[in-house]
Amino acid sequence: MPRATKTTRIRLRPADTSKVPFWGQLLIGGLWIAYTLFLISSDEGIQDYHFLHYVFLVFSLVYIGYVLVHNAPVFGTQSYLEFTPGYIVHKGGLFRAKQVFAAESIEAIDLAPMQLRIRLRSNDLYTLSLREVKGPKRREKFKAEIRQFAAEYTITLRETAPAPRV
Repeated sequence: MPRATKTTRIRLRPADTSKVPFWGQLLIGGLWIAYTLFLISSDEGIQDYHFLHYVFLVFSLVYIGYVLVHNAPVFGTQSYLEFTPGYIVHKGGLFRAKQVFAAESIEAIDLAPMQLRIRLRSNDLYTLSLREVKGPKRREKFKAEIRQFAAEYTITLRETAPAPRV
């Protein structure tokens, strides 16, 4: 019987890189659908290009589906940071590729209050905003996993203490 490997997956909220927020995107898609349904139900342009209303309706539904899949965990957790034996894996979303960092290729890890920087031996620097880690308990679990991973694979870990509140 194969042994179960110890992995820890920390769910991240989707990186909010769009200029329109999630609810705004849903509202825009809903308005498109309502407008198209209104055009279909009215008899305007029934002889001309009525089929374009159906084409636009399909594209509006696909847009709503894309927004939901990209921003909500419809098909499970799509944005996560996973600690596996010997690797750190970052997945930024459904339509983004995984980034895998092998422990032997990591030179140092910098843990700032709201940012994680992984410095590789090839002098590449990878940065993760800890604002994507949802909630203070999950953030503490994440920091404990980073400390354990660095200690287990003898990786230099530099922690920066948060600035004191005045």
